[in-house]
Amino acid sequence: MVISRPILLVEDNPDDELLTLRAFKRSNIRNPIWIARDGAEAIQVLSEADSLPGLILLDVKLPKMDGLEVLKYIRAQERMQLLPVVMLTSSSEEQDIIESYQLGANSYVRKPVDFDQFIDAVSQVGLYWLLVNETLPGV
Repeated sequence: MVISRPILLVEDNPDDELLTLRAFKRSNIRNPIWIARDGAEAIQVLSEADSLPGLILLDVKLPKMDGLEVLKYIRAQERMQLLPVVMLTSSSEEQDIIESYQLGANSYVRKPVDFDQFIDAVSQVGLYWLLVNETLPGV
């Protein structure tokens, strides 16, 4: 039996949240979606969860605590340090890209502005990390 692990979407923009959920639905990605709307809430969700998500989609620019701080926290926790984290953000700042990879992001995807391109990009990210990519056993 395949266990459908949740996806943690950390996104403060309600429109981008809705588009991401729509992209997953169009791609028949049926994993449960946990949503955190700021960095502090993301850490709370991860800290209180009995099981960990199979994928974290993390925005860089977040209120309370930015995505880079959240990523740093995740990589410092032994039980979370190998979780796949994709930075899904509108930021194209070179420093954000560099720091994301330095802190251990698995991927950096800039959100397209065009609706159809956004849906396509999120669908591809979800399908790759949930279906194509081989995860570590027990993670």
